[in-house]
This record gives sequence, C-alpha cells and structure tokens, in this order.
Amino acid sequence: MKKIAVIGTGYVGLVTGTCFAETGNQVLCVDIDENKVNKMRNGEVPIYEPHLDIIFERNIKAKRIQFTTNLEEAIDFAEIIFLALPTPPGEDGSADLSYVLGVADQLGKLMKEYKVIVDKSTVPVGTSDKVYAAIEKHASVEFAVVSNPEFLREGFAVDDFLNPDRVVVGTEDPRAIKIMTELYKPFIHDGHPLIIMDEKSAELTKYAANAFLATKITFMNEIANFCELVGADVDKVRLGIGSDSRIGHKFLYPGIGFGGSCFPKDVSALLKSGKQVGYDFEIIQSVLDVNEKQKTTMVHKVRNYFGDLSGMNFAIWGLAFKPDTDDIREASALYIIDELLLAGASVEVFDPEAMENVKNLLGEAISYSENQYDLLIGKDALLIATEWSAFRNPDFELLKKNLKNPIIFDGRNIYELEQMENLGFYYNSVGRKTVLPFVQTEK
Repeated sequence: MKKIAVIGTGYVGLVTGTCFAETGNQVLCVDIDENKVNKMRNGEVPIYEPHLDIIFERNIKAKRIQFTTNLEEAIDFAEIIFLALPTPPGEDGSADLSYVLGVADQLGKLMKEYKVIVDKSTVPVGTSDKVYAAIEKHASVEFAVVSNPEFLREGFAVDDFLNPDRVVVGTEDPRAIKIMTELYKPFIHDGHPLIIMDEKSAELTKYAANAFLATKITFMNEIANFCELVGADVDKVRLGIGSDSRIGHKFLYPGIGFGGSCFPKDVSALLKSGKQVGYDFEIIQSVLDVNEKQKTTMVHKVRNYFGDLSGMNFAIWGLAFKPDTDDIREASALYIIDELLLAGASVEVFDPEAMENVKNLLGEAISYSENQYDLLIGKDALLIATEWSAFRNPDFELLKKNLKNPIIFDGRNIYELEQMENLGFYYNSVGRKTVLPFVQTEK
C-alpha cells in the first residue's frame, strides 16, 4: 500500500486517483475548486466516463480515496505526488506549463521529507528538468521527478488504466524506480511491460504515440477522399491493408477528422517543440492541415447537394468528439455547426451525453432535442458526426417519416450501403460510393 496525492481532479487526475485506490492504495486528491471537492466527497463524479462511477463510489465507501483543497495536507500525507494538471495549448500551439510549474514551485516549500514527484500531465520534452529546478529552488530535502505519461482513451479510461498495454516510467533515480515499480506491480502482473527509461524519452513517448495514431487516422482520411474520386471503397481498402500485421486494423477507420483533448493538442505541441530546436516536422504539419480540412468535408458535400443552404434546416446526431464521452474539445460537430450557421442554415442537435457542454459553449445559436427522432421532424437532412451505439440500428421508418426527405450525410460510416439503398435513402458517407435512390427536390 502506498500513500498517494493526486494534484488536479480533471479527467486524468480523477481516473488516476480512483484506479490507484481500487488497487488498495490510500489516495488524497487535491483541487482548488471547493465546490467540486465537496461534490466528490459526496460521491458525485464530475466527469462522464463509463464504469468510473462504480469504482469511485466503492473506494469512497472504503475510505481509500479522499479529497481536499489543502495542498500542504496532501504533501504531508503522500509518499508519491502525481501532477495531473492541465497543459492547454497556447496560441502558438506550445503547451502551457504554468499550472505544472506553479505547483512545482509550491512543492519545494512544503516538502519535509523525500518525495517522488510524478508528471502525469502530458508535457513537452524537458519539462521534468523544469519541474526539478522549480522544486529545487526552495527544497531542503531530497526528491525525485518522474515522467509517467498516461495512455488513456476516453470512453475506455478505466480499463486502460487497470489493464495497460504498457507502463512507461521515466527516471534515473534508483529509489524512485523501486517505489514506482512497487506501485505499478498490480497493473503489470499479466505480462504487460513496465518500461523504465530516462525522463526525456518518457515525455517524448507520449507525444510520439499520439502523433503516430493521428497520422494513421489522417492517412486513412486521405485515402477515403481519394476513393470517392476514383470509385474505390475505403472499407475494402481498410480490410486489405489492415490484415497486414505490420499495419494492423486499429485506427484505420475514416471519418470527419480527429478531435478531443489529446490528439490536436499533443500533435501541435510536438510540432512546436520541433521548431524550438530548429527541426521541422513536415509530416506532423501535414497531419494538422489535412485534419483541419477533413472536419468540414461534410458541409462541402451538403452544399454540393443542395446548393444555397440559407433558410435550410438540418439535424445533427452526435456532438462529442467520439462516443462514450461528453468531451467536445475540437469535436468535428462544432466545426460543422459553425459552417452551417455561417451558410444561413438552422441546426438542431442530439447527443446522449454532450449536449450540456455544447449549450454552455453555443447557447441559443442552435436548438437541442432530448429525443433523437423528434429533432428530425421537417429537417432537410440528417448529419451524423459521432458514432454512438444508439445511432447504429435506428428506426429507419420513423427516420424517413420525420425527415422532409430521406437524406443522410454520415461522417462515421455506420450504415451499410446496400441496406441504405434498399431502404430508399440518399446516403453520403466517407470514402464509399454515394447511394442515389432519391432525387433532390426544390427547397
């Protein structure tokens, strides 16, 4: 059993603290928001993440996880201190380290004995050196700074933490290596590796992993766009190349661009880090450029079909950047909405989890529906931006009945072409032929 402090109770911090408590550790989470801390003390989970609420409640009852606004209390309590603080992108794409370094500055003043300080936030190469310097400036005791990047997928974060593909620990401090190995032993008992490396390599590992996955997605989006021009089927291409063990099947699904809290931010930060040392990541720049265009390809298709969109009414299913989360950061749906509104159209939306976040962002600029079918009534077309399970097998007869005309633009390829043709829809997806049983009518 370890005593752990987690500073920051955002997405990464809360999952980290709860999962460490689940394996028998004593965890004290710190946040400056007193209202949020009180809610968590009462068992309220402030984020949506499948299965997190179950283990959160279990560990609060067992008193293995607790919450405070008092940083000094947490420092005195813990042997291991995780920094799970935001590193938002600046205007130039670089990661803002002010939250991380601000807390690091306080740690040096508060520590009374040896501590292991762990960077759990996604940070640029060299951040561990900056954290160490900020702490050392005031410290009167020995300490270690460890880079321990997270590899959590939103919607699967609990399973990813409890059953990781690998655990990366960046430190050259023997005492810290021993402590971190003991901490992670319950998570690697089934053969998944604990990889020890230097701090800079660990920091870069997270950025490199996300940049590679973003590149893989973007490559398939480019292939999908080409398929539409030459009459190929991206689904068949995907199966053909995915069966190659060097490539694999994952992250080969085309769509309307990647979003979320990680890929856009981390890819931009890696690009900026390269520029700071005189290196030009040409591939990374291309990934960002293509992804930016991909987010609005659906609107171009809608405009090509209808022409002038002013005065038209559209329904959108899906607002989150991916299913099983309420996260709308860099979500493609937001870009689509902006483009439609600029074109003079009106928009009504439905999402199982993310509507409140969009309301906070867009307010009354669009309409919101609590039912995925009601918002279709009288709409000129349905646009699908997130592949929620609830959208995969809908009542197509009700869908046809409610829409003004049976027209779907699908940014996630969730329906089969033959099925849509048999049902009598105009169906435009990504990288596949357009089903054309319906003739456009006058507005």
